[in-house]
Amino acid sequence: MAMSSGSTASGVQSSPNVTPMVDVMLVLLIIFMVVAPALLSGFTAEPPQAVNIKDHPEQDQTDQVLGIDASGNYYLNKKPIRPADVAPALHNIYVATPRDDHVLYIKADKNLAYSKVLDVMDIAMHNGVAVVAMIGEQKPGTSSTVKGDVIEHNALGGP
Repeated sequence: MAMSSGSTASGVQSSPNVTPMVDVMLVLLIIFMVVAPALLSGFTAEPPQAVNIKDHPEQDQTDQVLGIDASGNYYLNKKPIRPADVAPALHNIYVATPRDDHVLYIKADKNLAYSKVLDVMDIAMHNGVAVVAMIGEQKPGTSSTVKGDVIEHNALGGP
């Protein structure tokens, strides 16, 4: 029996078929492109809209942000936290460890009952928080009417 080593007429090829692998990789890439922004946002809450708004503190890693979504779930610095663990976590941040500031930013969904926000503010007050600041969003098509806000906004690279 003779073997042909140089002929291409044989049906056996040594190169792999990469088309299925490329198809799978493209599907995975698309899935990760869609899922990754949702994972980075932490939780979904649509804050109330207002006209005279300062920039959000979420870019600064030293600020503490307590979020409440529309379902009433709590998030401390974008990480889910049980309602029973909110008070001990705030106590550890503001009382047990020394901090220069005692400011807590609250980002709550605009459709959330205000009593939930008041409950969180009460918990914060009893656990070392001196100042509570609410996070809101600028109404589309408006700009701040407070003197100096436009200059600060332009200095930060905004329009």
